[in-house]
Amino acid sequence: MTPAPHRSHTDDLLSFIAASPSPYHVVASAAQRLEKAGFRELRGTDDWTGATGGLFVSRAGALVAWYVPEGAAAHTPFRIVGTHTDSPNLRIKPAPDTGTSGWRQIGVEIYGGVPLNTWLDRDLGISGRLALRGPGGAPRNRLVQIDEPLLRVPQLAIHLDRSVNEGVALDRQRHIAPIWALGEPREGELVRRVAAAAGEDPADVLGWDLMLHDIQSPGYLGVDREFVVASRLDNQVSVHAGVTALVDAATGATQPAFIPVLAAFDHEEVGSGSETGAQSPMLERILSRSVAARGGSDEDWSRALAGAFCVSADMAHAVHPNYSERHDPDHRPLPNGGPTVKVNVNQRYATDSTGIAMFTAAAERAGVPWQPFVSNNAMPCGTSIGPLTAARLGVTTVDVGVPGLSMHSARELCGVRDPGHLAAILTTIMVGD
Repeated sequence: MTPAPHRSHTDDLLSFIAASPSPYHVVASAAQRLEKAGFRELRGTDDWTGATGGLFVSRAGALVAWYVPEGAAAHTPFRIVGTHTDSPNLRIKPAPDTGTSGWRQIGVEIYGGVPLNTWLDRDLGISGRLALRGPGGAPRNRLVQIDEPLLRVPQLAIHLDRSVNEGVALDRQRHIAPIWALGEPREGELVRRVAAAAGEDPADVLGWDLMLHDIQSPGYLGVDREFVVASRLDNQVSVHAGVTALVDAATGATQPAFIPVLAAFDHEEVGSGSETGAQSPMLERILSRSVAARGGSDEDWSRALAGAFCVSADMAHAVHPNYSERHDPDHRPLPNGGPTVKVNVNQRYATDSTGIAMFTAAAERAGVPWQPFVSNNAMPCGTSIGPLTAARLGVTTVDVGVPGLSMHSARELCGVRDPGHLAAILTTIMVGD
């Protein structure tokens, strides 16, 4: 059976995932854990002057948290862990109530790189946030999570499509609307159902960011339960590891030698181009303001960046036993072999030899394994927030990730030990020498 330390971390990870079906819930779950550890939330309109200790800023589906040790100089370098809160899924359209042939359906839009076949014949709930009418006309937000089997995207019977096993793709325009009842579409029905679940008046709903999620609980798989299986491992494994590492760095016996930072961005799966994405100035502005809040000058800001280091943590590909030819023949990471260091000479990943040395040295100090990863030359290479962060801040950056299978699927897989391995390395990096 899995040793207790690894099992303890992954048990906590599964609880985190179950409570976080949308990016907004990821932020809420992370904020709750940070506040329990003594962190306090800052708002953009607050006066940050002299703020020390554990601090965080949340904005929609993104969060930036950092810890300022007592007496830290304004030019103290940052140790940044960059992650993302979003996952590919099906998102509900602005006019959702639709249907055909006597079925009531919900209109959805495909978000990110979704393997659509993995969403077929799964029991789906609804999650996200409602924008509601607030006092004085100012909108307010309310999270909603309906973990009930409300919807389903039904597979066409093989008798009606004998080519289904020949890899024929779904028609994205016509066959993706989930069913949820019989009868003619009823305008406003979805909003009424979701508002009721949130305990709100449907008349107060002004807008929404709603999505579907698989309601099957995360869990363990394998003869010795050596695998984790869950939705949204990409990239909640890394967010959870980052939160764990930041809390450990802030509450450990040794005060960090740096300013440890967790940056959890939204919209990575669609290019990070939003006010809360890695291409936005969000992280840069928060970090520069934190330097100024400690009395720092432009020179202090430049010095803090010059000594900074960023770990971009996102899921990685383990070698697939049925498609091993799709992987590089000399780089075949396996689950439970440790996090991977992701390299691409065309800078789809930001890793260079300096970043490799810093990450692997931390892995050695933490006493955990690591594995190298590079894509097959004949296959397109994915990317993450690493190159965006490196370009925006001009800091040394390494791209890493826990290796897994079924990336972007409605249900993904990774090794039970690797999430804890990643957290241990990130804690070592955040604390420093």
